[in-house]
Amino acid sequence: MPSKAKTGKKLVIVESPAKSKTIAKYLGEGFIVEASIGHIRDLPQPSELPADLKKTSLGKFAVDVENDFKPYYVVSPDKKKKVAELKAQLKDADALYLATDGDREGEAIAWHLLEVLKPKVPVYRMTFGEITKEAIHRAMDNLRDVDAALVDAQETRRILDRLYGYEISPVLWRKVARGLSAGRVQSVVTRMVVDRERERMAFKAASYWDLTGQFGADAGSFKAKLAAVDGAKVATGRDFNDDGELTSRNVAHLNEELATSLAAALQDADFRVRAVDTKPYTRRPAAPFTTSTLQQEAGRKLRFSSKSTMQIAQRLYENGYITYMRTDSSALSDEAVTAARRQASELYGPEYVPQSPRVYTSKAANAQEAHEAIRPAGDSFRTPAQVAQQLSGDEFRLYELIWKRTVASQMADAKGSTATIRLGAVASDGRDAEFSASGTVITFPGFLAAYEEGKDESRGDDDSDEARRLPNVAKGDGLTASEIVAVGHETSPPPRYTEASLTAELEKKGIGRPSTYASTISTIQDRGYVRKQGSALVPSWIAFSVVRLLEQHFTDYVDYEFTADMEGDLDKIANGQAVGAAWLKHFYYGEDADPGLLSIVNNLGEIDAREINSVPIADGITLRVGKFGPYLESSLPTVDPKTGEVVESARANVPDDLAPDELTAEKAVELMETAAPEERVLGADPHTGHTVVAKNGRYGAYVTEIIPEMTEEQLANLPVEYYKNGKPKPPKKPVKAKPRTGSLFKSMTVESVTLDEALQLMSLPRVLGEDAEGNPITVQNGRFGPYLKKGTDSRSIGSEEEIFTITLEQALEIYSQPKQRGARAAVPPLAEFGPDPVSEKNIVVKEGRFGPYITDGITNITVPRSTSLEELTRERAVELLAEKRAKGPVKRTATRKAPAKKAAAKK
Repeated sequence: MPSKAKTGKKLVIVESPAKSKTIAKYLGEGFIVEASIGHIRDLPQPSELPADLKKTSLGKFAVDVENDFKPYYVVSPDKKKKVAELKAQLKDADALYLATDGDREGEAIAWHLLEVLKPKVPVYRMTFGEITKEAIHRAMDNLRDVDAALVDAQETRRILDRLYGYEISPVLWRKVARGLSAGRVQSVVTRMVVDRERERMAFKAASYWDLTGQFGADAGSFKAKLAAVDGAKVATGRDFNDDGELTSRNVAHLNEELATSLAAALQDADFRVRAVDTKPYTRRPAAPFTTSTLQQEAGRKLRFSSKSTMQIAQRLYENGYITYMRTDSSALSDEAVTAARRQASELYGPEYVPQSPRVYTSKAANAQEAHEAIRPAGDSFRTPAQVAQQLSGDEFRLYELIWKRTVASQMADAKGSTATIRLGAVASDGRDAEFSASGTVITFPGFLAAYEEGKDESRGDDDSDEARRLPNVAKGDGLTASEIVAVGHETSPPPRYTEASLTAELEKKGIGRPSTYASTISTIQDRGYVRKQGSALVPSWIAFSVVRLLEQHFTDYVDYEFTADMEGDLDKIANGQAVGAAWLKHFYYGEDADPGLLSIVNNLGEIDAREINSVPIADGITLRVGKFGPYLESSLPTVDPKTGEVVESARANVPDDLAPDELTAEKAVELMETAAPEERVLGADPHTGHTVVAKNGRYGAYVTEIIPEMTEEQLANLPVEYYKNGKPKPPKKPVKAKPRTGSLFKSMTVESVTLDEALQLMSLPRVLGEDAEGNPITVQNGRFGPYLKKGTDSRSIGSEEEIFTITLEQALEIYSQPKQRGARAAVPPLAEFGPDPVSEKNIVVKEGRFGPYITDGITNITVPRSTSLEELTRERAVELLAEKRAKGPVKRTATRKAPAKKAAAKK
C-alpha cells in the first residue's frame, strides 16, 4: 500500500475542553487540540457483558480473576461519538501527542486512548503542571512514552475497588439495607467518623475551677489566671481523661467551694511580681499548598467544602491561573521560587525576603509522584488585583488564598518576643496562690504581612499566648488586684471532624490519595452515612450498623494501618517495584496463612442481622436500625400514660436531626415517654368486619384495615386447577388483598380519630358525579392538599374538611372558571444566582417534591445531597445546569406489549 501523504498536522489530546482552547493558542498552527472529556472507557457492569462472557471467569466483576485479573474494558456509550471523532482527526495527523494530566489517572487515560485509537503515527506523551506558554513549550521539549508502571498502578487500584465493592456490598444489602455500598477508602473514612462519634458517646465530662483576676501596675493593667496553689499546679482540662478521671499527679483540683473560698480570701491580699521571663519569638511560614492542605485551608478560611474547592481549583487550572491541583508535593520550581521572592520584595520590601530561598518537602505519609505545589501559574505571578475582573467571586477568593500562601512561603520569619509574668500572694486562709499571664509582641511581621494559616477546633484549654503587650514590671513590684473571681469549667469531648480536619487526619494516616479525598467525603454524604451539622460531620445510625458489620467480619478491610499499607503497595507498583497482577492475586486469593478476600467472604458464617443493627442506649431500651430508619424499642413492659394500657414492647421514632451522641439514656427515656402510640384499634368496619386501626408511620399518621389471613378451611375450599393429564396442580398461594388506607387530616391525631372518620378517610377518593360530557369528577387529599380531579384536570379546594362536604354543583362551578395557575401564594425561591450564560434565563433554587433543585426555567437539576444551600455558589449552579444539558433528556425505554398469540387453528 502507498504510504500516507504527510499533512504536517499534529493531534494533541487533552482531557478537558476548557484546556484545549488555551493550549491550541500556545502551540500555534499545525496543532489540532481535542479533548477526550475524561475517561473514554471503563469496566462495564457485569450485567452489561456479552452473554457468552457472563458465565466465564469474567462474569462476576468484568475482571478475569482466573487469568491474571485481566480487565474487560468497554468504550462508554456516551463516548463512542467522541472516539469516532478522535479517530477521524487522527487519520489526517502525522503525530499524536497524549497531553492528559500527569498523575496516575491521567496516565491511564492516555493509555486507554492509545489502546482504542491504535495510532499508526508516532506517539508522544506530553505533561505539564500549568497551562502557560512557557510550560507548554517546556513540555514539548520533554516528551516521553506512556509510563507503564503508572498505568499498572491505576489499573490495579480500579480492579481492587471493583473486587472490594462487589464482594462486600452484597453482604451489607443482606444484613443492613438494600442500596448500601462498601468501598476500600469510603468505608474506612466512614469508620473514622463513627469512631469519633463513639468517643463522644462514651465521653464523661469532668468539672474543674480556677480563678482569674485583673492586676494593675504603674505601667498598666493586665489579666492573669490562677496557675498554682501551695506550689501545686492547678488542674486544667488536659489533666483529665475521657472518663472524667484526673490523670495527672501532684495537681490541685479545685471544685466550686475551694475556688470560691480562695477568691474571697484573696480580695485584700498583697500581690507581688515573683518572676518575669522574656523569650524571643520566631514563627515560620507554612509550606505552599498540596491538594490536601488546600482543601483544609479553603474549608477553614472560605467555608468551602472539599468538593467545591476542587471544582473551583479545576477551573482555575484549566484557564491558566494556577498549577495542577492534584499533587502531594509542597516543592516549588526554581521559576516559582524566583517569582514569589521577587513579588514579596516588590510588595513588602527587600527586608521581608530571606537571603536564601526556602525549600519544602512533603511530610505526608505515602506521598506519591507529583508535580510541584499548587501555586499561581506562570514564571511571574499575577496579583489578585490583576485577575479580579476575570474571575468569579469564589474563583477570586481561592486564587487569592493560593497566591498569599505561595508568596508568604518565601518570606522571612515573623519575629517578636513572648513575656511571662508570674505573680502571687498569700490568702487570708494561709493558701499561697500564684497567677500567670503571657503575651506575645510581634516586632517584625515577616510573612504574617501576607498570610496566616488557619487552625481547626482543638480540645482543652486555650493557653495560646495572646498577641498583647504586657506592662513593664520587675520582680518584687507590688500590684493592685481587682475582679478576682472563681470560674467553672467542664472538659469537652473530642470535636467532630469537619471536612478540613478529616482531610488532615486522612493525610496523616496515609489513607487514600489526597486527590480523591473530596469525592470520598462527598460519597459518604450521598450514601447517607454522614450528614453535615453546620461544618461538623455527623454519622447516621445506619453508618454505625455498616461499620459494626465490617469491623466484626471484614476486620482488616476497615483497619487504618492495613488500608494505608495498601496505598504503599500501590505506590510500589507505580514505581515499578511490584506488579499489579501478582498483588491482586495475593489480595483476592490470599497466600499461606494470610486469607484473601474471597476466602473471608466464603467463610463468613452466620451474621446476626438484628444484633448488627442494634445499639443499647439505656436499661431495657435499644436503638434499632430498621427498614424505614432508626427507632427505639423498649424490652420492658410500660404503661401508656394516656390509655393506662400495658404495652409489652413500646417503640419510638428517633428524630432525624438528633445526633447519635445526643441520644443519651435520659433522652431515650424521654422519647419513649412522649412517643405517640404506634397503633390504636378503632373498631370493626360494619360492612366487612375488618378491624380498623390508626397508626403512626414514618411519613405521618394514617388509618388502615387489617385483612385477616385465610383459614385452613378457606384455603381447602379454593377451586382446584388441573393439568391436561388430569392431575391436580399444587395449590397456589392466594394473592393478598391490598388493605384500604387513608392519611389523617392535619386536624386529626392517632389518639383522637374516630372509627367513622377512619371509614370516611379510607373511602377516598370520593366520587361526586359526572359533568355534561360524562367525565367523572372525584375529590381527594394529596401531598399538596385537597383537590378535585376530572381526567387530567386538577383543581385545588379550600380545606381538608371540604372533601366530605363539597357537592357536584360546587365542583362544576369551580371547573367552569378558567384554571388559575399559581393561585396559591407565590413561594419565594430559596436562592437566586442571576442569568445563566447559556439560556440567559434567571437561575433560581426552588423547593421541590424531592428536595431543593436548580432551574433556569428550561433545565432542572436537583441540588446534590453533599452540597448544602449555604455552600451552593453561582459557579456551581451554572456548572450543574451545564452538566444536565450535556446529558440531554432522560431516555425512557418504551415498554412494548408482547404480540397476542394467535389462536390455534381448529381442526
